[in-house]
Amino acid sequence: MDIGVVLQNNPPASQVVELAKMAEQQGFSHVWTFDSHVLWQEPFVIYSKILDETERVVVGPMVTNPGTRDWTVLASMFATLNEMYGNRTICGIGRGDSALRVLGAQPQTLAQLRESIGVIRGLANGEKVELRGTEQQFAWAPDSRLEVWVAAYGPKALALTGEVGDGYILQLADPDIAAWMIAAVRRAAERAGRDPMAIKFCVAAPAYVGDDLAHQREQTRWFGGMVGNHVADIVARYGGDGAVPQVLTDYIKGRQGYDYAEHGRAGNSHTTFVPDEVVDRFCLLGPVESHLKRLEELKALGVDQFAVYLQHDAKEETLTAYGESIIPAIS
Repeated sequence: MDIGVVLQNNPPASQVVELAKMAEQQGFSHVWTFDSHVLWQEPFVIYSKILDETERVVVGPMVTNPGTRDWTVLASMFATLNEMYGNRTICGIGRGDSALRVLGAQPQTLAQLRESIGVIRGLANGEKVELRGTEQQFAWAPDSRLEVWVAAYGPKALALTGEVGDGYILQLADPDIAAWMIAAVRRAAERAGRDPMAIKFCVAAPAYVGDDLAHQREQTRWFGGMVGNHVADIVARYGGDGAVPQVLTDYIKGRQGYDYAEHGRAGNSHTTFVPDEVVDRFCLLGPVESHLKRLEELKALGVDQFAVYLQHDAKEETLTAYGESIIPAIS
């Protein structure tokens, strides 16, 4: 199992780069970042600096969306970085949440997401694509290679992932929910005539190594609020009738709005509705042994990568603990 890390593009950008360099030194395989250019700094500028100062890690957004940039611009940025640094990028993509909502826009439709995946991946792989009635190709990027991994929770988005995604990103680390989601993606892939075992699976969630569980919960409770945004959309669309696992629909009943100014931040004031049980299920907390136990469960489900959300007050300590004790044991 690969272990990646997810960083927030808070200024100074130099600190994001230093954390990425530390992650590579500790054996992490991927460096992902948030992609909300109003809330935080522009990720693709920072990716160039990270790639220039590292040798091995793969970088990409967790996640971008089809609405904030022209699809050809997204593809061009990936292909340019690949030409400069040797195919070390990856595209995580979804319908869009914070990046669009802070601009007063709504998430993109699944039809838009599906079409964008074909255009972005095709162009960034040097292929010809159809776009707005024209044929487009990056003649300058014949050797660029890009995988597109889709973030999804709802049944239709999971089906789309199985039909067109190179990988699937699940942003929570509960093994029961992961098993349900992975099975849904694989069923969709099989129905589409694809090899369901060829799709790669990434579970992403906060991880905090230590013994003060109460403190760790308070530092990671924000994550349940972030997931709750997506679940609320699903419940609004499908109701709470089994379209997704019940544990996802039950805990958001106490949700009372969301302030994107505090999106993804430890200790924010609007996630008190998230109970400890959900924090414990969605995140990896506690001593090293607890992390290894959960990671082994996820690995047995077919998870190819666990990506550590590093938005808390022990960033360097967690990177070091993973590098010294967890990555050698789980890889």
